[in-house]
Amino acid sequence: MTKTITIRTEVYEKLIRIRREDESFSELFERLAGMLAPTDALLKLRGSMEFADKDRMLAEILSKRSEAR
Repeated sequence: MTKTITIRTEVYEKLIRIRREDESFSELFERLAGMLAPTDALLKLRGSMEFADKDRMLAEILSKRSEAR
């Protein structure tokens, strides 16, 4: 199934610049959508930030996980 979308000219120009030479727009959108996966984003961020209070941060994360269950 195909869909037609409308985008602004400046967005189209940005997409043209990042599209690979042998890549269709569908393949480009699929690649970009795959980059939005939360685990991919977290892996890319890993090691790029410093936290003042790591113990407090980890305790808060564990607390939120417990609440979600």
